[in-house]
Amino acid sequence: MTNRTAAARYARALFDVSVEARDLRQVETDLVAFADLVRGHETLGRVLLHPAVPTPRKQAIVEALLGRLDPLLPPVAKLLVLLAERDRFVLLPDIIDAFRAHLLRHLGIVEASVTTATPISDERVAAIERSLALASGARITMSTEVDPELLGGMVARLGTTVYDGSVASHLERIRNSLLV
Repeated sequence: MTNRTAAARYARALFDVSVEARDLRQVETDLVAFADLVRGHETLGRVLLHPAVPTPRKQAIVEALLGRLDPLLPPVAKLLVLLAERDRFVLLPDIIDAFRAHLLRHLGIVEASVTTATPISDERVAAIERSLALASGARITMSTEVDPELLGGMVARLGTTVYDGSVASHLERIRNSLLV
């Protein structure tokens, strides 16, 4: 089983346990806060991720941290202890990504990414976001990027669907049709 598959299973289990009685946004916040804590302390990260450190030691460290931090939701705390017990802390970033995907799907939100050749105004971003929301029938959370290699136009990624209206891809299609 790959790490991503294992992380998806942990995330799904956490989501299933949390969906009924918990604030799912708080679960995500708690996961991210703990991951940021580990990422922010180089020694802590090395200890929790190093395979030579015995798992009982990792578990003790996680339990001590949970005792000193603001209280995390019980399912999150149990997951963190479980990851320490099973020496699977390396999965935490993938668990967060998978949990976030479950959360967005549950809330009916689709992630979108728009790449343009030049920066676009806030009004244009809002208009594109509205258009993508109409096209998908869902609420959109959108990020923008700039890639001068597009030459002009834009590339929009809506979930797993890509709409490529860039000048660079249009020129490539013309080039391919002339070569055939």
